[in-house]
Amino acid sequence: MGSVNKAILVGNLGRDAEVTTSASGVSIARFSLATTFRRKDTRSGNWEDRTEWHRIVLIGKQADSLRDYLKKGKQIYVEGRIETRSWDDKDGQKRYMTEIIADRIQLLGGGGGARGASRPDEQAGGEYDVAPEAANPSADDDIPF
Repeated sequence: MGSVNKAILVGNLGRDAEVTTSASGVSIARFSLATTFRRKDTRSGNWEDRTEWHRIVLIGKQADSLRDYLKKGKQIYVEGRIETRSWDDKDGQKRYMTEIIADRIQLLGGGGGARGASRPDEQAGGEYDVAPEAANPSADDDIPF
């Protein structure tokens, strides 16, 4: 039997996406996403909100195309795979970082926005499947803006 590595998140961006370009010319957008859940404290009986932060990576032309919409506070839906990478810091200590490599992003109606820009599909949300250009060379043709 095979295995499954899939993350599905709905949350709000904690900061604007930062878009960089790799040495091979591929755009990479990185941003943080906050998800919140509510639980009842067993000692006090009070409800409390708990926030979890996730590092999201969006690779390819969609990183450039969505940069104006991936703004702090914007609510989005993300599907992707979980990846952990490691490196040695300047002191020789092993460091780890876990990220969600996005395969699909859907813009939802809440929060943020693109500095006052409005989109006709903003209320319904816009859905974008993300695939590296090598696997989907005509990815630009599928972007509705």
